[in-house]
Amino acid sequence: MDWTVTTYFTYLAVSVPLIVWVATTLAHNGKVFLADVFAGNDELAGAVNKLLVVGFYLLNLGFVSLYLRISDPVADLGGLLETLSVKIGVVTLTLGVLHFLNVYVFNAIRRRSRMEALRSAPVAPQGQLPHPSQYAAPFPAPGR
Repeated sequence: MDWTVTTYFTYLAVSVPLIVWVATTLAHNGKVFLADVFAGNDELAGAVNKLLVVGFYLLNLGFVSLYLRISDPVADLGGLLETLSVKIGVVTLTLGVLHFLNVYVFNAIRRRSRMEALRSAPVAPQGQLPHPSQYAAPFPAPGR
């Protein structure tokens, strides 16, 4: 009996729900992080969050689809489990790397925006400074 088709269906039955679960978890928990990255602009954070989820689905479902093919036929249940462990392992490692890459990029954006906030003066100027001739001399001039 050839187990190749069963391996395909099992791979898809595990990979697709895994991608959906990771995407919903990241979207739900990423809202607070993105709101901080975009300095409280919740509308922008929500839009970026949705775009990231769509990109996440496209990238990962495309990868799972391209990685579906098996070069050697699967002859038995042991071969099915070995093939699935390699394929699902590669998918989960890819999901993890993409996740950490996203976090790194947004943390860099967040860090840069905080550094920009430190560059500005903490208090706005209150007016003009008096001309130096208007200062009273604190010490008497020499020779007086």
